[in-house]
Amino acid sequence: MDNYNNHLKNIKEKLDAISPSFCVAKWKQVSMHLQNGMNHSCHHPPTRVVPISEIKSNFTALHNSEYKKQQRKLMLEGIRPKECDYCWRIEDNGKGLYSDRIYKSASEWSYSYIDEITNKKWDDNIDPSYVEVSFSSVCNFKCSYCAPHISSKWMEEIEKYGPYPTTDRYNNLDWLRSKNMLPIPNREENVYVDAFWAWFPTMYKNLQRLRITGGEPLLSKDTFKLLDHIIDNPNTNLELGVNSNLNPPQELLDKFIEKIKILVNEQKIKKLILFTCAEAHGKQAEYIRHGMNYNQLIKNIDRVYQEVPNIEFTIMSTYNILSLPSYVNFLNDILTFKRKWGKENKIVMLLDIPYLRHPEHQSVFIMEPDMRHYIQEQIDFMKKNVADKNNFGFYDLEIDKLQRIYNLTQNDNDNKNLDLHRKNFVRFVDEHDKRRDTNFLNTFPELNSMYNKWAT
Repeated sequence: MDNYNNHLKNIKEKLDAISPSFCVAKWKQVSMHLQNGMNHSCHHPPTRVVPISEIKSNFTALHNSEYKKQQRKLMLEGIRPKECDYCWRIEDNGKGLYSDRIYKSASEWSYSYIDEITNKKWDDNIDPSYVEVSFSSVCNFKCSYCAPHISSKWMEEIEKYGPYPTTDRYNNLDWLRSKNMLPIPNREENVYVDAFWAWFPTMYKNLQRLRITGGEPLLSKDTFKLLDHIIDNPNTNLELGVNSNLNPPQELLDKFIEKIKILVNEQKIKKLILFTCAEAHGKQAEYIRHGMNYNQLIKNIDRVYQEVPNIEFTIMSTYNILSLPSYVNFLNDILTFKRKWGKENKIVMLLDIPYLRHPEHQSVFIMEPDMRHYIQEQIDFMKKNVADKNNFGFYDLEIDKLQRIYNLTQNDNDNKNLDLHRKNFVRFVDEHDKRRDTNFLNTFPELNSMYNKWAT
């Protein structure tokens, strides 16, 4: 771990020597949301629509949009793009913590390209080394912090009942429509998907990371088309990642496991990482991620480990106010997996803990100050079970991500809309319970006093 920390330090120094706002991810990483033609580089900045006119003249505009090139120019000039404020907040915190600008730029898929990038013009087209692609918004979940342009289940609900009665009319289709964010219906022709398949055979040759996201990817035929392409065209430099809520129909899970067995067992790729999500434990996790069966998730993770022993999991945990009460229990389940399936000197499961930014009425930063003890207890649990010499525990980088959330809750001074966000939280859970036949107060008894205070 000391070597890794030294690597981070060296990368930061190299980046800052170019520019204190320079980040490799803006050049070498892209998330393509083909269901509505949006993209971004790094998951923190908001997505933006790539005009169809750009796509028609240049397939690579799926990544190299004119807007993104302007953001690259700012970075090279030492100007902080506003869309990257997640990292600027952490870097300005004063605690000496590394932001994702450093973590991402220090990754294997990025740091070797630093010199190449700086030797090019700011408006040159760049081939990505890390691609995330979402083919469709079809999903069987409607997570509390998700949206209709990402989840078809959310779309069905909003079309039936309208937006939530928060002051910002949460998940309002009129707003999504005004931003050109509504997804192209799955049954219709999609020029962005067509452009992807036209570009992919060329782009694929030099990819180091490829990640399939959604919606729920296992519900998309393009996911299995992509897996078949990789099976037929092995790339031993490729780390393949697949997102899944791991609660799909049984026949699709069976089909998926058979595909990844071929990829891993026949060494068609360098590595396979399966990404799944949870932010709490048991019924509280199911409330956040509506449609989840938490016990089935745990069983399916175990099944994948049993059938594909060389797989690696990353658990994406978007920390939010509903994570507070049961997160220690969730961490204990993660620890169980690490110890059960851990292999000496090999990572088998990583926990990624970004904090929820939007919607703000579910952000952890609206909590009462005396609730910080939950986060401290969670940090203490992780430190008590830190990775030993065999890697069977929590890594420093995992603990650091929760520690920085705790630090930000202590230093978050942007409270001008705090009361509004808290009132919106109450409005949201009340409407959630009405629409989805849930019961917030029964599910989160630890938060009853908070709810009652905010409801008055």
